[in-house]
Amino acid sequence: MAEMSGADDSGEDTGGEAGPGATAGVGGAAGSGATAGPGGAAGPAGAAGVGGASGAAGPDCPEAIRRALAAHTTMTLAYVDEDGPQACAVLYATGVASGAEHGGAAGMEAGGPSGGASGVASGVASGVAGAGTVGAGPALYFVTATTTRHGRALVEPGARVAFTAQRDGQEWSGLTGLQGRGRCRPLSGAERAAGWQVYVERFPFVTASDRLRAALERTTLWELRPDWLRLIDNGQGFGHKEEWSGR
Repeated sequence: MAEMSGADDSGEDTGGEAGPGATAGVGGAAGSGATAGPGGAAGPAGAAGVGGASGAAGPDCPEAIRRALAAHTTMTLAYVDEDGPQACAVLYATGVASGAEHGGAAGMEAGGPSGGASGVASGVASGVAGAGTVGAGPALYFVTATTTRHGRALVEPGARVAFTAQRDGQEWSGLTGLQGRGRCRPLSGAERAAGWQVYVERFPFVTASDRLRAALERTTLWELRPDWLRLIDNGQGFGHKEEWSGR
């Protein structure tokens, strides 16, 4: 993505040029450290108020960042395991989970097959449970087995990830892309059903194949809740960026 030399709002150096396939310029080691977050501390309610704990109210994610997330389908996910920094590419679908102010059942809005934010509302529980109010932020859904290298790393308690998403073949003058950090968790029960609906809305070819659908339905569905996002858009000026923090 665009060349950056400043520091984000945590005071963390972004590390210069973050090109396609880079890992969000986090921590210097493939974009992900052991804690991968400012000061190593989790945000309010752990991962942006997920999992039933109360969280302080936070700002809603800007619409420009939501649209950019929904416009892509592949992210490079950076994580750390026993051998050090690693990265992998996964397909993802974008949803929106608002806070628990509506009795714990938060509506989700999926990015549709056209790549934009389609406003396909599921109206089902989003995985935000318990009391507390958090700012509306994005939720990214992807499928991977817990037996994969990254799957084993992601189930570790306190594991954090960094990620990037961008389109190939861009020109510098109009380069756009996203960087982010957050936490992942496997979904089950009603939460998995809700996330699965978002996923198949984004990738309808999954349900078009009985064999593929059956295979993916047996595989773990994950939710990634970013707690920090940066959008780079050179179309608005070289190195133009917009940031959001859900902490």
